[in-house]
Amino acid sequence: MFMSELKRGDRATVKHIASELIRAQAIRFGISEGSEVSVEEVLPAGPVILRRGTMQYAIGRNLAQQIQVESRMREKKHA
Repeated sequence: MFMSELKRGDRATVKHIASELIRAQAIRFGISEGSEVSVEEVLPAGPVILRRGTMQYAIGRNLAQQIQVESRMREKKHA
């Protein structure tokens, strides 16, 4: 599965980034193979908003389509 396929509330682990160029772009966001992220929001035809630790990142759709992830459990929202 690719990062662009995740939904709001999903958690995932980055499994593979094939291209060196894409890997370099992802590293600027602190994302590398093995990183765990949670999805804050997915904007229609726009970026995927991720949280990694205390930081939020807006990952462009083109970049997100090239990062393979393994989906983890969906985060539960507390009322």
